[in-house]
Amino acid sequence: MILRLESSASRWVFFVASVLLAAPLSYFSLRSAWAEHLAESGTREALERATQLEPGDARNWYLLGRDFQYNLEAPDNARAIAAYRQALSFDPRSPAVWLDLAEAHETQGDLASARNAFLEAERSYPISAEAAWRYGNYLLRQGEFAAAFTAIRRAVEEEPGRAAEATSRCWRANPDIQMILDTALPASRNVYLDGIGVLARGKATDAALAVWSRLVRLHPKIELKEAYPFLEVLIQQRELAGARTVWNQALELSGAAWPADPSGSLIFDGGFETDTTGGGFAWRIQPRGAEVGYDGHVKHSGSRSLSVRFDGTQNVAFDGVCQYVPVDPRTSYQFSAWIRAEAVTTDRGVSMRLLTPESLKNPPLITPDLKGTVPWTQVTLPWRAEKDVHLLQVCVTRAPSRKFDNKIAGTVWLDDVSLVPAPPEHARAQSAQKDKP
Repeated sequence: MILRLESSASRWVFFVASVLLAAPLSYFSLRSAWAEHLAESGTREALERATQLEPGDARNWYLLGRDFQYNLEAPDNARAIAAYRQALSFDPRSPAVWLDLAEAHETQGDLASARNAFLEAERSYPISAEAAWRYGNYLLRQGEFAAAFTAIRRAVEEEPGRAAEATSRCWRANPDIQMILDTALPASRNVYLDGIGVLARGKATDAALAVWSRLVRLHPKIELKEAYPFLEVLIQQRELAGARTVWNQALELSGAAWPADPSGSLIFDGGFETDTTGGGFAWRIQPRGAEVGYDGHVKHSGSRSLSVRFDGTQNVAFDGVCQYVPVDPRTSYQFSAWIRAEAVTTDRGVSMRLLTPESLKNPPLITPDLKGTVPWTQVTLPWRAEKDVHLLQVCVTRAPSRKFDNKIAGTVWLDDVSLVPAPPEHARAQSAQKDKP
Protein backbone atom coordinates (compact mmCIF):
# COMPACT_ATOMS: atom_id res chain seq x y z
CA MET A 1 0.00 0.00 0.00
CA ILE A 2 1.32 3.49 -0.86
CA LEU A 3 0.60 6.24 1.68
CA ARG A 4 0.12 9.63 0.03
CA LEU A 5 0.73 12.71 2.20
CA GLU A 6 -0.89 15.68 0.47
CA SER A 7 0.28 18.52 2.71
CA SER A 8 3.66 19.58 4.03
CA ALA A 9 2.24 19.49 7.56
CA SER A 10 1.31 15.85 7.16
CA ARG A 11 4.74 15.03 5.85
CA TRP A 12 6.35 16.83 8.79
CA VAL A 13 4.19 14.95 11.30
CA PHE A 14 5.12 11.65 9.65
CA PHE A 15 8.82 12.51 9.77
CA VAL A 16 8.71 13.37 13.48
CA ALA A 17 6.78 10.21 14.28
CA SER A 18 9.31 8.11 12.38
CA VAL A 19 12.18 9.67 14.28
CA LEU A 20 10.47 9.13 17.60
CA LEU A 21 9.87 5.47 16.77
CA ALA A 22 13.35 4.85 15.40
CA ALA A 23 15.27 6.58 18.16
CA PRO A 24 14.67 3.97 20.87
CA LEU A 25 15.41 1.18 18.43
CA SER A 26 18.64 2.85 17.40
CA TYR A 27 19.57 3.47 21.01
CA PHE A 28 19.08 -0.16 22.00
CA SER A 29 20.92 -1.39 18.92
CA LEU A 30 23.84 0.90 19.59
CA ARG A 31 23.89 -0.04 23.25
CA SER A 32 23.88 -3.74 22.42
CA ALA A 33 26.65 -3.27 19.86
CA TRP A 34 28.72 -1.26 22.32
CA ALA A 35 28.22 -3.87 25.03
CA GLU A 36 29.36 -6.58 22.61
CA HIS A 37 32.42 -4.53 21.72
CA LEU A 38 33.26 -4.10 25.39
CA ALA A 39 32.85 -7.82 26.02
CA GLU A 40 35.16 -8.64 23.13
CA SER A 41 37.86 -6.33 24.49
CA GLY A 42 38.36 -8.75 27.39
CA THR A 43 39.37 -6.33 30.14
CA ARG A 44 37.65 -6.62 33.50
CA GLU A 45 36.48 -2.99 33.42
CA ALA A 46 35.02 -3.44 29.95
CA LEU A 47 33.27 -6.67 30.93
CA GLU A 48 31.75 -5.06 33.99
CA ARG A 49 30.53 -2.16 31.83
CA ALA A 50 29.06 -4.65 29.34
CA THR A 51 27.01 -6.30 32.09
CA GLN A 52 25.70 -2.87 33.08
CA LEU A 53 24.72 -2.00 29.52
CA GLU A 54 23.17 -5.42 28.83
CA PRO A 55 22.36 -6.94 32.24
CA GLY A 56 20.20 -9.63 30.67
CA ASP A 57 22.94 -11.02 28.41
CA ALA A 58 24.15 -14.32 29.90
CA ARG A 59 27.31 -14.29 27.78
CA ASN A 60 28.56 -11.05 29.30
CA TRP A 61 28.15 -12.43 32.82
CA TYR A 62 29.88 -15.66 31.79
CA LEU A 63 32.88 -13.82 30.34
CA LEU A 64 33.10 -11.65 33.43
CA GLY A 65 33.04 -14.78 35.60
CA ARG A 66 35.88 -16.33 33.60
CA ASP A 67 37.93 -13.18 34.06
CA PHE A 68 37.43 -13.34 37.81
CA GLN A 69 38.27 -17.06 37.86
CA TYR A 70 41.24 -17.30 35.50
CA ASN A 71 42.88 -13.87 35.75
CA LEU A 72 46.35 -14.63 37.07
CA GLU A 73 46.96 -11.17 38.49
CA ALA A 74 43.73 -10.72 40.44
CA PRO A 75 41.67 -13.92 40.66
CA ASP A 76 38.44 -13.74 42.66
CA ASN A 77 36.54 -17.02 42.81
CA ALA A 78 33.74 -15.63 44.96
CA ARG A 79 32.92 -12.95 42.40
CA ALA A 80 33.35 -15.52 39.61
CA ILE A 81 30.70 -17.70 41.25
CA ALA A 82 28.36 -14.72 41.56
CA ALA A 83 28.83 -13.84 37.89
CA TYR A 84 28.23 -17.44 36.80
CA ARG A 85 25.06 -17.53 38.89
CA GLN A 86 23.86 -14.40 37.09
CA ALA A 87 24.61 -16.01 33.73
CA LEU A 88 22.68 -19.14 34.70
CA SER A 89 19.68 -17.06 35.74
CA PHE A 90 19.34 -16.08 32.07
CA ASP A 91 20.59 -19.33 30.49
CA PRO A 92 20.22 -22.20 32.95
CA ARG A 93 21.15 -24.90 30.41
CA SER A 94 24.63 -23.69 29.46
CA PRO A 95 27.09 -26.56 30.11
CA ALA A 96 30.09 -24.24 29.74
CA VAL A 97 28.87 -22.02 32.59
CA TRP A 98 28.08 -24.99 34.81
CA LEU A 99 31.54 -26.48 34.21
CA ASP A 100 33.41 -23.30 35.10
CA LEU A 101 31.12 -22.78 38.08
CA ALA A 102 31.93 -26.32 39.25
CA GLU A 103 35.67 -25.69 39.13
CA ALA A 104 35.27 -22.35 40.90
CA HIS A 105 33.39 -24.12 43.71
CA GLU A 106 36.11 -26.79 43.84
CA THR A 107 38.79 -24.14 44.15
CA GLN A 108 36.82 -22.62 47.02
CA GLY A 109 36.69 -26.03 48.70
CA ASP A 110 32.93 -26.40 48.27
CA LEU A 111 33.05 -29.92 46.86
CA ALA A 112 29.32 -30.60 47.20
CA SER A 113 28.43 -27.55 45.11
CA ALA A 114 31.17 -28.46 42.64
CA ARG A 115 29.75 -31.97 42.17
CA ASN A 116 26.23 -30.60 41.72
CA ALA A 117 27.43 -28.14 39.09
CA PHE A 118 29.29 -30.87 37.18
CA LEU A 119 26.15 -33.01 37.20
CA GLU A 120 24.07 -30.07 35.97
CA ALA A 121 26.53 -29.64 33.09
CA GLU A 122 26.10 -33.28 32.14
CA ARG A 123 22.31 -33.02 32.39
CA SER A 124 22.37 -29.91 30.20
CA TYR A 125 24.39 -31.67 27.47
CA PRO A 126 24.45 -35.45 28.03
CA ILE A 127 26.68 -36.20 25.04
CA SER A 128 29.23 -33.48 25.77
CA ALA A 129 32.74 -34.93 25.77
CA GLU A 130 34.00 -31.82 27.55
CA ALA A 131 31.47 -32.18 30.38
CA ALA A 132 32.25 -35.87 30.86
CA TRP A 133 35.98 -35.18 30.67
CA ARG A 134 36.03 -32.43 33.26
CA TYR A 135 33.71 -34.30 35.59
CA GLY A 136 35.88 -37.40 35.26
CA ASN A 137 38.98 -35.41 36.13
CA TYR A 138 37.19 -33.92 39.14
CA LEU A 139 36.41 -37.45 40.32
CA LEU A 140 40.05 -38.45 39.80
CA ARG A 141 41.08 -35.62 42.08
CA GLN A 142 38.64 -36.93 44.68
CA GLY A 143 40.05 -40.46 44.41
CA GLU A 144 36.76 -41.88 43.09
CA PHE A 145 38.47 -43.95 40.43
CA ALA A 146 35.63 -46.22 39.28
CA ALA A 147 33.25 -43.31 38.66
CA ALA A 148 36.08 -41.22 37.21
CA PHE A 149 37.08 -43.89 34.70
CA THR A 150 33.44 -44.32 33.63
CA ALA A 151 33.07 -40.58 32.96
CA ILE A 152 36.40 -40.42 31.14
CA ARG A 153 35.38 -43.37 28.99
CA ARG A 154 32.27 -41.44 27.87
CA ALA A 155 34.51 -38.53 26.90
CA VAL A 156 36.86 -40.75 24.90
CA GLU A 157 33.96 -42.49 23.17
CA GLU A 158 32.73 -39.09 21.95
CA GLU A 159 36.22 -37.76 21.16
CA PRO A 160 38.76 -40.58 20.62
CA GLY A 161 41.53 -38.01 20.25
CA ARG A 162 41.52 -37.71 24.05
CA ALA A 163 42.75 -41.30 24.44
CA ALA A 164 46.43 -40.54 25.07
CA GLU A 165 45.70 -37.92 27.72
CA ALA A 166 43.01 -40.13 29.25
CA THR A 167 45.47 -43.01 29.56
CA SER A 168 48.14 -40.76 31.04
CA ARG A 169 45.87 -39.16 33.62
CA CYS A 170 44.22 -42.40 34.69
CA TRP A 171 47.60 -44.14 34.97
CA ARG A 172 49.09 -41.36 37.08
CA ALA A 173 46.06 -41.33 39.37
CA ASN A 174 45.70 -45.10 39.75
CA PRO A 175 48.22 -47.33 37.93
CA ASP A 176 45.91 -50.32 37.62
CA ILE A 177 46.10 -51.01 33.90
CA GLN A 178 43.46 -53.74 33.90
CA MET A 179 40.96 -51.42 35.58
CA ILE A 180 41.84 -48.68 33.11
CA LEU A 181 41.32 -51.04 30.19
CA ASP A 182 38.07 -52.40 31.57
CA THR A 183 36.45 -49.10 32.52
CA ALA A 184 38.27 -46.06 31.10
CA LEU A 185 39.34 -46.93 27.54
CA PRO A 186 36.90 -47.98 24.82
CA ALA A 187 37.98 -51.08 22.90
CA SER A 188 39.23 -49.32 19.78
CA ARG A 189 42.26 -49.67 17.53
CA ASN A 190 43.20 -45.99 17.62
CA VAL A 191 42.44 -45.59 21.32
CA TYR A 192 44.68 -48.53 22.18
CA LEU A 193 47.50 -47.35 19.91
CA ASP A 194 47.41 -43.90 21.51
CA GLY A 195 47.38 -45.48 24.96
CA ILE A 196 50.35 -47.69 24.10
CA GLY A 197 52.24 -44.66 22.83
CA VAL A 198 51.83 -42.56 25.96
CA LEU A 199 52.64 -45.46 28.29
CA ALA A 200 55.70 -46.44 26.27
CA ARG A 201 57.02 -42.89 26.27
CA GLY A 202 56.65 -42.93 30.04
CA LYS A 203 58.62 -46.21 30.17
CA ALA A 204 55.57 -48.04 31.61
CA THR A 205 56.31 -50.99 29.35
CA ASP A 206 54.40 -53.64 31.29
CA ALA A 207 51.24 -51.54 31.12
CA ALA A 208 51.83 -50.80 27.44
CA LEU A 209 52.19 -54.54 26.76
CA ALA A 210 48.86 -55.13 28.50
CA VAL A 211 47.20 -52.59 26.19
CA TRP A 212 48.94 -54.21 23.21
CA SER A 213 47.42 -57.56 24.20
CA ARG A 214 43.95 -55.97 24.16
CA LEU A 215 44.71 -54.47 20.77
CA VAL A 216 45.70 -57.85 19.34
CA ARG A 217 42.37 -59.32 20.50
CA LEU A 218 40.61 -56.90 18.14
CA HIS A 219 42.58 -58.30 15.16
CA PRO A 220 42.86 -54.81 13.64
CA LYS A 221 44.68 -53.87 10.47
CA ILE A 222 47.71 -51.75 11.40
CA GLU A 223 50.67 -50.28 9.59
CA LEU A 224 53.89 -51.89 10.78
CA LYS A 225 55.43 -48.46 11.34
CA GLU A 226 52.72 -47.77 13.94
CA ALA A 227 54.38 -50.39 16.15
CA TYR A 228 57.93 -49.09 15.63
CA PRO A 229 57.97 -46.47 18.44
CA PHE A 230 56.74 -49.05 20.96
CA LEU A 231 59.24 -51.61 19.73
CA GLU A 232 62.02 -49.05 20.01
CA VAL A 233 61.20 -48.44 23.67
CA LEU A 234 61.02 -52.18 24.37
CA ILE A 235 64.40 -52.74 22.72
CA GLN A 236 66.04 -49.83 24.51
CA GLN A 237 64.59 -50.99 27.84
CA ARG A 238 65.79 -54.53 27.06
CA GLU A 239 62.25 -55.90 27.28
CA LEU A 240 63.24 -58.31 24.55
CA ALA A 241 60.75 -61.09 25.23
CA GLY A 242 57.95 -58.57 24.90
CA ALA A 243 59.62 -57.03 21.87
CA ARG A 244 59.78 -60.39 20.11
CA THR A 245 56.08 -60.97 20.75
CA VAL A 246 55.06 -57.49 19.62
CA TRP A 247 57.24 -57.78 16.51
CA ASN A 248 55.75 -61.08 15.40
CA GLN A 249 52.19 -59.94 16.11
CA ALA A 250 52.73 -56.59 14.40
CA LEU A 251 54.00 -58.36 11.29
CA GLU A 252 50.87 -60.50 11.25
CA LEU A 253 48.47 -57.60 11.88
CA SER A 254 50.12 -55.48 9.19
CA GLY A 255 50.06 -58.22 6.60
CA ALA A 256 53.77 -57.65 5.93
CA ALA A 257 55.47 -60.26 3.79
CA TRP A 258 57.39 -62.89 5.74
CA PRO A 259 60.83 -63.36 4.20
CA ALA A 260 62.05 -66.81 3.23
CA ASP A 261 65.02 -66.81 5.59
CA PRO A 262 67.03 -69.98 6.25
CA SER A 263 65.55 -72.27 8.86
CA GLY A 264 66.67 -71.25 12.33
CA SER A 265 68.21 -67.94 11.27
CA LEU A 266 67.54 -65.04 13.64
CA ILE A 267 68.30 -62.38 11.01
CA PHE A 268 65.09 -60.89 9.60
CA ASP A 269 65.06 -60.71 5.80
CA GLY A 270 68.71 -61.64 5.41
CA GLY A 271 68.18 -61.84 1.65
CA PHE A 272 66.71 -58.32 1.37
CA GLU A 273 63.66 -59.65 -0.41
CA THR A 274 61.05 -57.43 1.33
CA ASP A 275 60.63 -53.69 1.79
CA THR A 276 60.17 -53.99 5.56
CA THR A 277 62.76 -51.66 7.06
CA GLY A 278 63.14 -48.85 9.54
CA GLY A 279 62.38 -50.27 12.98
CA GLY A 280 61.77 -53.25 15.19
CA PHE A 281 63.95 -56.19 14.23
CA ALA A 282 64.09 -55.21 10.56
CA TRP A 283 67.03 -53.65 8.77
CA ARG A 284 67.57 -49.99 9.61
CA ILE A 285 69.00 -48.13 6.65
CA GLN A 286 70.49 -44.67 7.13
CA PRO A 287 72.67 -44.06 4.07
CA ARG A 288 74.95 -41.35 5.44
CA GLY A 289 77.91 -41.02 3.09
CA ALA A 290 76.77 -43.71 0.65
CA GLU A 291 73.97 -44.61 -1.72
CA VAL A 292 72.08 -47.66 -0.44
CA GLY A 293 69.50 -49.54 -2.49
CA TYR A 294 68.37 -52.88 -3.86
CA ASP A 295 69.88 -54.49 -6.96
CA GLY A 296 67.88 -57.02 -8.93
CA HIS A 297 70.72 -57.70 -11.38
CA VAL A 298 73.58 -58.47 -9.01
CA LYS A 299 72.53 -61.01 -6.39
CA HIS A 300 73.77 -64.14 -4.71
CA SER A 301 70.33 -65.75 -4.50
CA GLY A 302 66.68 -64.77 -4.60
CA SER A 303 65.44 -61.76 -6.56
CA ARG A 304 67.78 -59.05 -5.32
CA SER A 305 70.62 -58.00 -3.03
CA LEU A 306 71.49 -54.87 -1.08
CA SER A 307 73.98 -52.51 -2.70
CA VAL A 308 76.11 -49.85 -1.02
CA ARG A 309 77.83 -47.41 -3.40
CA PHE A 310 80.49 -44.88 -2.43
CA ASP A 311 81.09 -41.95 -4.80
CA GLY A 312 84.72 -41.16 -3.98
CA THR A 313 84.06 -37.75 -2.42
CA GLN A 314 84.33 -38.59 1.29
CA ASN A 315 86.41 -40.49 3.83
CA VAL A 316 83.27 -42.17 5.10
CA ALA A 317 82.74 -43.65 8.56
CA PHE A 318 79.84 -45.87 7.54
CA ASP A 319 77.49 -48.00 9.62
CA GLY A 320 74.25 -47.14 7.84
CA VAL A 321 72.82 -50.66 7.46
CA CYS A 322 72.12 -52.34 10.81
CA GLN A 323 69.75 -54.77 12.46
CA TYR A 324 69.00 -55.60 16.09
CA VAL A 325 68.78 -59.35 16.64
CA PRO A 326 67.28 -60.91 19.79
CA VAL A 327 69.44 -63.78 21.02
CA ASP A 328 69.50 -66.24 23.91
CA PRO A 329 72.13 -65.92 26.66
CA ARG A 330 74.84 -68.57 26.97
CA THR A 331 74.23 -69.66 23.39
CA SER A 332 76.74 -70.06 20.56
CA TYR A 333 75.89 -68.88 17.05
CA GLN A 334 77.36 -68.96 13.59
CA PHE A 335 77.18 -65.74 11.58
CA SER A 336 77.38 -65.79 7.79
CA ALA A 337 76.99 -63.29 4.95
CA TRP A 338 77.77 -63.19 1.25
CA ILE A 339 79.56 -60.05 0.01
CA ARG A 340 80.75 -58.90 -3.40
CA ALA A 341 82.90 -55.84 -4.13
CA GLU A 342 83.67 -53.90 -7.27
CA ALA A 343 86.42 -51.27 -7.56
CA VAL A 344 86.42 -50.43 -3.85
CA THR A 345 89.25 -47.97 -3.23
CA THR A 346 91.41 -46.95 -0.23
CA ASP A 347 93.06 -49.10 2.39
CA ARG A 348 89.81 -49.43 4.39
CA GLY A 349 87.13 -51.55 2.78
CA VAL A 350 83.73 -52.78 3.90
CA SER A 351 83.10 -55.41 6.56
CA MET A 352 80.40 -56.84 8.82
CA ARG A 353 80.36 -55.94 12.51
CA LEU A 354 78.75 -57.84 15.41
CA LEU A 355 78.26 -55.64 18.47
CA THR A 356 76.68 -56.37 21.86
CA PRO A 357 74.78 -53.20 22.90
CA GLU A 358 74.20 -54.53 26.42
CA SER A 359 77.90 -55.09 27.05
CA LEU A 360 79.92 -52.42 25.28
CA LYS A 361 83.01 -53.40 27.25
CA ASN A 362 83.24 -56.44 24.96
CA PRO A 363 84.92 -55.44 21.68
CA PRO A 364 82.87 -56.00 18.52
CA LEU A 365 83.67 -58.82 16.14
CA ILE A 366 84.47 -57.60 12.63
CA THR A 367 84.98 -59.58 9.43
CA PRO A 368 88.00 -58.79 7.23
CA ASP A 369 87.65 -55.76 4.93
CA LEU A 370 86.65 -56.32 1.33
CA LYS A 371 88.57 -54.04 -1.04
CA GLY A 372 89.15 -53.84 -4.76
CA THR A 373 87.08 -56.20 -6.90
CA VAL A 374 86.04 -59.46 -5.27
CA PRO A 375 83.45 -62.03 -6.46
CA TRP A 376 80.73 -63.28 -4.17
CA THR A 377 82.54 -64.32 -1.00
CA GLN A 378 81.13 -65.85 2.16
CA VAL A 379 82.30 -64.26 5.40
CA THR A 380 81.68 -66.08 8.66
CA LEU A 381 82.15 -65.45 12.35
CA PRO A 382 81.52 -67.68 15.36
CA TRP A 383 79.85 -65.68 18.12
CA ARG A 384 78.69 -66.56 21.62
CA ALA A 385 76.17 -64.65 23.75
CA GLU A 386 77.34 -64.23 27.33
CA LYS A 387 75.13 -64.96 30.33
CA ASP A 388 73.44 -61.54 30.41
CA VAL A 389 73.33 -60.87 26.67
CA HIS A 390 69.94 -60.84 24.95
CA LEU A 391 70.61 -58.55 22.00
CA LEU A 392 73.05 -58.40 19.10
CA GLN A 393 73.52 -55.61 16.57
CA VAL A 394 74.68 -56.59 13.07
CA CYS A 395 75.96 -53.79 10.82
CA VAL A 396 77.59 -53.17 7.47
CA THR A 397 80.54 -50.98 8.39
CA ARG A 398 83.52 -49.11 7.02
CA ALA A 399 86.04 -47.39 9.30
CA PRO A 400 87.57 -44.13 8.04
CA SER A 401 91.03 -44.34 6.54
CA ARG A 402 94.03 -42.54 8.02
CA LYS A 403 95.81 -42.39 4.68
CA PHE A 404 96.10 -39.29 2.51
CA ASP A 405 94.24 -41.01 -0.33
CA ASN A 406 91.20 -41.82 1.80
CA LYS A 407 88.04 -40.96 -0.19
CA ILE A 408 86.35 -44.27 -0.80
CA ALA A 409 84.73 -45.18 -4.11
CA GLY A 410 83.20 -48.40 -5.41
CA THR A 411 80.24 -50.67 -4.76
CA VAL A 412 79.60 -53.50 -2.33
CA TRP A 413 76.71 -55.97 -2.52
CA LEU A 414 75.36 -57.92 0.46
CA ASP A 415 73.09 -60.97 0.42
CA ASP A 416 72.04 -64.05 2.40
CA VAL A 417 72.91 -62.79 5.88
CA SER A 418 72.16 -65.32 8.63
CA LEU A 419 72.74 -66.04 12.30
CA VAL A 420 71.98 -69.58 13.36
CA PRO A 421 72.65 -71.56 16.53
CA ALA A 422 76.02 -73.26 16.24
CA PRO A 423 76.15 -77.06 15.98
CA PRO A 424 76.83 -78.69 19.36
CA GLU A 425 80.50 -79.40 18.66
CA HIS A 426 81.12 -75.78 17.59
CA ALA A 427 79.18 -74.49 20.57
CA ARG A 428 81.36 -76.51 22.96
CA ALA A 429 84.49 -75.21 21.28
CA GLN A 430 83.29 -71.59 21.52
CA SER A 431 82.33 -72.02 25.16
CA ALA A 432 85.71 -73.54 25.99
CA GLN A 433 87.47 -70.70 24.18
CA LYS A 434 85.49 -68.14 26.21
CA ASP A 435 86.35 -69.90 29.45
CA LYS A 436 90.12 -69.69 28.86
CA PRO A 437 91.87 -67.28 31.24
